[in-house]
Amino acid sequence: MIHQAVQQLIETGIDPRQICYISVDAPLFNECGLDDFIELFESASGADLKSKQAFLFLDEIQYLRNWETQLKNLVDTKPNIRFVASGSAAAALRLKSLESGAGRFTEFLLPPLTFHEYLDLLEKNVLVKHNEETDWFETNDINNLNSEFMSYLNFGGYPEAIFSEAIRADPARFIKSDIVDKVLLRDLPGLYGIQDIQELNYLFTTLAFNTANEVSLEGLAEKSGVAKNTIKRYIDYLEAAFLIKVVHKISHNARRFQRATSFKVYLTNPSIRSALFSAIEIDDPAMGYLAETGIFSQWFHNTSDVLYYARWKDGEVDIVSLDHKQKPRWAVEVKWSDRCVDNLSDLKNVLNFCKWNKLSEIAVTTRTATVFKHVDQLRIKFIPTALYCYTVGHNLVNRLQQ
Repeated sequence: MIHQAVQQLIETGIDPRQICYISVDAPLFNECGLDDFIELFESASGADLKSKQAFLFLDEIQYLRNWETQLKNLVDTKPNIRFVASGSAAAALRLKSLESGAGRFTEFLLPPLTFHEYLDLLEKNVLVKHNEETDWFETNDINNLNSEFMSYLNFGGYPEAIFSEAIRADPARFIKSDIVDKVLLRDLPGLYGIQDIQELNYLFTTLAFNTANEVSLEGLAEKSGVAKNTIKRYIDYLEAAFLIKVVHKISHNARRFQRATSFKVYLTNPSIRSALFSAIEIDDPAMGYLAETGIFSQWFHNTSDVLYYARWKDGEVDIVSLDHKQKPRWAVEVKWSDRCVDNLSDLKNVLNFCKWNKLSEIAVTTRTATVFKHVDQLRIKFIPTALYCYTVGHNLVNRLQQ
């Protein structure tokens, strides 16, 4: 994306000599500071950095010691230069930019690909068509769409992976070694005072294998032999590193718990699971959990909604959005099966939740079925999980662009 941004600047008429890209993690730059990069920029291209606008792109900036202080000073003293700094260590960038860049830095977080973006990049979005009346999408080939959805869940979170047969054949080499291990084991533990990397790695792989399952600090501590406070710190770290997302629960009447002892953890990118373990098949018993993870990964592009799950003694609803008054706005029940379409008794708890909280509509995802049904005053939209993900991803990304 940085390379594309450079190309776009050139196409809009910016002199290429006024644009510089530096990969900060190159060993050649180990002893360099940002002032050195400015000098290199000027000497290499003859750029005019005093009277003309220039652009300096700094990739993997977290490798530069005290980058945030240096960048703050340059933003103040070099008004003609626009700086773009990127890095895969999200937690480090966010922590340090908040400390030093208030009022100076604008932060953009790039989540993994949505299912819509995945199909669009592969030029396979012809599999779906937009229904303008409902603002949802439809398909005439749900089996082919589900096949692409499985590829998306296993490999599709990263653009490089979807275009490379070599990476798809060995996702552990790219996704695990280059992304998970780099962020998890090398770049960031020092920021959070984490000494035992093996403990952290064990916790992450446990959470990844059980993505979309409910867990508790007590249970994780008992299973691993690690203190609860340490587990809590590890989870905070993993969430700051954008590897997982913690989702909290509400009660049957949408009340948040003051002292919740359990919560759900989702991988931010479902394809991490296949990289750590193995690619999942369409009939795998864990598909329901991975489908739920896939749905949550679409919603990560939306920063305005805080999502919850509802759980009470006799039931659960997978996804609930609350309004500013803490009342349910909408809810989604995730199924990787068509059985519930003809067996509404499977949705007893979901229907009760809607009744208790006066919801007039709910979405229930299926494997292949698209059906509308009414139960009393409640409208149920049954929609294939793949179509639901595509619709959410498309609508969120396009509204962000408007």
